Amino acid sequence: MKKHFSLISQYLIGVLFGFGLLISGMTNPQKILNFLDLAGLWDPSLVFVMGGAVLVGLAGFYLVTKRSQAFFGGALHVPTRRDISQPLVIGSIIFGVGWGIAGFCPGPAIVSIGSGQVKAVVFVIAMLAGMWICEHFFTAHKQSA
Repeated sequence: MKKHFSLISQYLIGVLFGFGLLISGMTNPQKILNFLDLAGLWDPSLVFVMGGAVLVGLAGFYLVTKRSQAFFGGALHVPTRRDISQPLVIGSIIFGVGWGIAGFCPGPAIVSIGSGQVKAVVFVIAMLAGMWICEHFFTAHKQSA
């Protein structure tokens, strides 16, 4: 029963997140591209969405640090690395370039598939392909080291 409650809760949190993306306009690639267009039709609303996300994230991390196990049982897996590695920098650059070109990042792209946006489908396929390539590159790299 506890596992079913966990899955239902996770699903509802995902639906809430998706509605938040829709309401804030983050599923509209043009809104993102307008935010990045500082010399043209700059739209600062993304700053407020990001600020809200940071506040929610900070609250979440604060709550996690006060717990010894996950909300639905089991061990907590909180990242401990704090270094800035080459793969992190390269991945961030690739993410930023993709976001600037397409106007999508993973969450809004997946939500946008539900509305039939072909651009979102292409983005998600490219994202999954990139994840697969990265996983296989680093797996091969780790094995040869």
